[in-house]
Amino acid sequence: MTNSRNTSGALQQRNCVDTETIPSKVLTLIVLLFIVGAVVLAAHWPALSAKALMLDDDQYLVDNRLIQNPSWSSAKQFLTEVRKPSTVRGYYHPLAMLSLMLDYALAGSIDNLTPFRCTSLCLHVANSLLLVIFLHLLFGHIWPAAMLGLLYGLHPITIESVAWLSQRKTLLAAFFALWCLIFYVRYAHKGSLWCLVVCVLMYALSLLSKPSTIGIPILLLILDYWPLRRLSKKAILEKVPLFIIAGIAAIVTFTSQSTAASVTLPTESGLIRVLLIFCHNIIFYLKTAVWPVNLSWYYPFPEPFNLSHPMVTFTVIGTCILIPALLISLRWTRCLSASWLFFFIAIFPTLGLIRFHPMIAADRHMYLPVIGFLLPAGWLFSRLWTGRVTRQIVLIAVVALLAVSEFVSTRHYLTFWRDTETVYKYMLEFSPNVATLHNNLGNVLKDSGKVEEAIQHFERSLQLTPDSAEAHNNLGIALNNLGRTDEAIEHYRKALQLKPNLSAAHYNLATALAAQGKTDQAIAEYHKTLELKSDDVDALSNLAFALAQQQNFDEAIEYYKKTLELEPDNIITHGRLGLALASIGKIDEAIEQFRIVLKARPNDVEMYCNLGILLEQQGKIDQAINAYRKALQIDPDDSRARQLLEEATLTKQKNH
Repeated sequence: MTNSRNTSGALQQRNCVDTETIPSKVLTLIVLLFIVGAVVLAAHWPALSAKALMLDDDQYLVDNRLIQNPSWSSAKQFLTEVRKPSTVRGYYHPLAMLSLMLDYALAGSIDNLTPFRCTSLCLHVANSLLLVIFLHLLFGHIWPAAMLGLLYGLHPITIESVAWLSQRKTLLAAFFALWCLIFYVRYAHKGSLWCLVVCVLMYALSLLSKPSTIGIPILLLILDYWPLRRLSKKAILEKVPLFIIAGIAAIVTFTSQSTAASVTLPTESGLIRVLLIFCHNIIFYLKTAVWPVNLSWYYPFPEPFNLSHPMVTFTVIGTCILIPALLISLRWTRCLSASWLFFFIAIFPTLGLIRFHPMIAADRHMYLPVIGFLLPAGWLFSRLWTGRVTRQIVLIAVVALLAVSEFVSTRHYLTFWRDTETVYKYMLEFSPNVATLHNNLGNVLKDSGKVEEAIQHFERSLQLTPDSAEAHNNLGIALNNLGRTDEAIEHYRKALQLKPNLSAAHYNLATALAAQGKTDQAIAEYHKTLELKSDDVDALSNLAFALAQQQNFDEAIEYYKKTLELEPDNIITHGRLGLALASIGKIDEAIEQFRIVLKARPNDVEMYCNLGILLEQQGKIDQAINAYRKALQIDPDDSRARQLLEEATLTKQKNH
């Protein structure tokens, strides 16, 4: 009798009184989708003008040569580098990288972030609308689904996924995952095989965007348990293709992550620590979903991470209360246990038990799993909606108040994304003892010319983590910018003692040594850089320049050409290659390189002079004079161009 009285599945919901005609329901759905999309778009609109770049945006965009070279060749590399992605330190997720590459093709430069922001925001709006459709199909009511989709779209925990460019993978994976859920519910209701086929396809695309959605086959079984109530042997067997794909994805993800970066398994952390992480994150994520205040985009481990810390103790107690409460709730309803299982399975890959990053939690990890918390809300809202009109009015009023609160909160947090310096300083307010944040903020300050302030943050980072090779390297760059080259070299060497395979430190040490005239040592460091990173364009070009300084022109030309194979539009290298070719008498080839430079930089006075000199050597005096005159048109006060013009004019007069 208990099960009969508390049945709350979607099929029962569809038997509720609903006097709307099908055309009327479709029109209502379209109107509500438009309203939800417009409000979510308005709330996140400031993200379009955000300038902040954070944490690993350098490898995803700023320093990613494939992203910045949109082509079939780059696309092929993203798709085929399965075991060890070469441009990102992490797992295989080619669709996310292709998405960013297409945005770069529209942007044309990393200085134009608008196309990237537009795509991310559009994906988030689309995900909010897909959630409305999913909940509508699941529970059979349009208005409750629209209200929950609105609350999801406006929630401040979504900011990190929208505003952080490298989290394109989270948005894209959720987009395909929601389509997967939608087609599965359609399959459950209609029994159409093509819906199941599309469901499997969407699952595969989701994994190719970000493998954190690997648990979807289990999520579908949870939906079968509740609210679809169709869990059976047949329901399990029909998901065999999904589980096969999940197994392949798990192997690929672990292999690529452990090869390109690192993975910390639960056995390495210890049982007690794993249990504490589990307890902390279960309660932390619940609290963040219900009460999203003091949000940050970097949550470090509480220190000390044991029961002596009040927060850790509180979360352990909370978990010990929550789990029995969910088990007891099974006496009355499957709703609560199913929703928590949905959340737990969805977030398990990023729960922190298997660690891919140093943070204990992250808002972006909740982007899809939080749907688990919306399932009981969807059931409850649908029950309330079928009651009296007064209930509907009260429900709309409550949702409206929550939506306004979320709208204001989201707008508030987005203000911190206006630039990179602001977002890092905001995070340091909540986590002042995180070395990574100090190091990254130091880089931002250094690049913006605030070198002295940058040095303070690098030194603070080294106080917190003295064995950080990256912080030593960055401090060396800052010191070098101030002309303190000897100190800079000392920190570069310290970085290499700590991390001998840090290619950036080898490169920076090489440039510092070259500046001191220690060309032989610089060449050796450039070679070490290229051993670690063979496609380092700057190292190739500077190595060639150093070899040219030693009159080793043939080898220099070889490295210049390798540079141009990787970066055909590198104008500085074209100019240097021209000089090297001229030095070994290959005048025609040198002139060709100089003309390439002048086509890209028609106001380059020095290059016109170099071109004129070579033309004179070929006896083309008139063309040389024309080149010198163009140089003087650009800069009438250039003494070198004027002298060359005078000498060429005298030569012409003598020849006549």
